[in-house]
Amino acid sequence: MTVWPPKSVEKVPALSWMSSSPEGKAPVYNWTPETCGLLLSSFSYGYLITQIPGGYLTGIVGWKPVLGIGLLLSSVLGLLLPLAAELGVVYLALVQALRGLSQGVIFPAYYTLWIKWAPPHELTCLMNFADAGTTLGAFFTLMAGGITCQTLGWPAFFYIFGGVNCAWCLLWFFLVFEDPNSHPCISTTEKEYITSVSTQKGTCHGWSLPLLSMLKCGPLWAIAAAAFCCDWLFYTLLTLLPVYLNHILHLDTRESGFLSAPPYIGNWLGVIGTGFLGDFLVAKRLLQLGTMRKLFTALGMLGPATLVLAVSYAGCNSIAAVILFTLSMTLISMTSAGFSMNILDVAPRYASFLYGVTNTLSSLSGMVAPTVAGFLSSQDTLSGWRNVFFVSGAINLCGVIIYLIAGRANIQDWARTDSTP
Repeated sequence: MTVWPPKSVEKVPALSWMSSSPEGKAPVYNWTPETCGLLLSSFSYGYLITQIPGGYLTGIVGWKPVLGIGLLLSSVLGLLLPLAAELGVVYLALVQALRGLSQGVIFPAYYTLWIKWAPPHELTCLMNFADAGTTLGAFFTLMAGGITCQTLGWPAFFYIFGGVNCAWCLLWFFLVFEDPNSHPCISTTEKEYITSVSTQKGTCHGWSLPLLSMLKCGPLWAIAAAAFCCDWLFYTLLTLLPVYLNHILHLDTRESGFLSAPPYIGNWLGVIGTGFLGDFLVAKRLLQLGTMRKLFTALGMLGPATLVLAVSYAGCNSIAAVILFTLSMTLISMTSAGFSMNILDVAPRYASFLYGVTNTLSSLSGMVAPTVAGFLSSQDTLSGWRNVFFVSGAINLCGVIIYLIAGRANIQDWARTDSTP
């Protein structure tokens, strides 16, 4: 599902830097587009497996240990990427897959965090503000990563960022708390306020789940369809933007790093603004919650699909391409107040598990889209890239149609606290 940034903290553009490094500073791997697509997809293979178990486990043991351990393992594995690349493509793909396994549990747990901490009328705003951090991280990664790879060699990038991440993860276990009642520093008034309004959404599910009711729930299938289709476009942009700038526009690593950054800034600002706007429109009763979700979803999927198609007609004009990519990444952020939040409307009690299920389905696009795009663009011609963007646009249109027909924003009967699985 897209925040999007998609619900993964993997910064896959960094892999493209392994194919370019100052002479003598680090090994250079001349991988084909097909190999790059496989390496980029290998993360999603692992990410796919642990979504559902991570969501289910979160409902039993809580979100803090699941999220924290997932982040720590991913950070440690990031330090091993240079060694894996030196050993060969198979080892690198394996480490990427293991990173996917560790990161797969993160965002299902993240949804439970907000059930316990966010007042309902501030949910979209607060969650989007936090989500914007992943986009801001991608921006700094692209900016600092391009410079680091050019000056110190690409292995230094993984060692520096991996080390910082490990240190941050250790602080996590001391500074973060499961719920307001376990936090030692917030005031009693604030604690009582958050607890009183948040518990209206119900407790976590425990061991039992109403699986048959979930399978028959049309709104859940609508969310999954929209997530899959939107993520197809987003993963295409996320993984192949640096490749497009390098192979089609013939920019070096430093230039492509700088020019890859503006789309992430646009997405970052868009995610924050969308959260405020969505809550404002609903609070002022200018739009009903369901109408707002559908409107933001449609704009956030159809707009970017049109803009990226226009990129293929911009030729080798790097400025036009970056402007169009930036606008598309900005518009796609509207989905963060659309279908991406919808699970918290229809089944908040089971949000972690259901997010794991729907994001597993949508992550299939992260596994397939880079491979398909790598195949279609393997000749490095504008016509090949045009086909990539045509496919993404058609898939997005299908997702919008399904969501507009079947999407809902009211809590389902089987998800209420007084119902039994």
